[in-house]
Amino acid sequence: MQATIKWVDGMMFVGETGSGHAVVIDGPPDHGGRNMGIRPLELLLLGVGSCSSIDVVQILQKGRNSVTDCVTQVTAERVDAIPSVFSKIHLHFIVSGHDLKPAAVERAVKLSAEKYCSASIMLGKAVDITHDFEVIEV
Repeated sequence: MQATIKWVDGMMFVGETGSGHAVVIDGPPDHGGRNMGIRPLELLLLGVGSCSSIDVVQILQKGRNSVTDCVTQVTAERVDAIPSVFSKIHLHFIVSGHDLKPAAVERAVKLSAEKYCSASIMLGKAVDITHDFEVIEV
């Protein structure tokens, strides 16, 4: 896996992945940015949230559960020091479907957190990561 980050100007960069996808990354105005893109640590949260979301949906689908939607809300706290690293990350899964059993969703979230999500497991070595979920019947 590879990625390239190219400086554009100010504190704006374009990150391109080995698979050919790109994203604009920018710093906040108080750091010379122009608020034209995602902040680097926001990108990290998107990474851990999407990694775990993919796991949860795949696990539920493989179990023949009728999933119609999955929204993952990621919240984080940072320490008030330099470096301002994350101290806590919380993933809240809102899973919708037909006849979804809460036990199946709980199992999928747990398997992602403990066995499959590389990003969550890696970050969990340095940050307190918690997970919860809700099920919406549609």
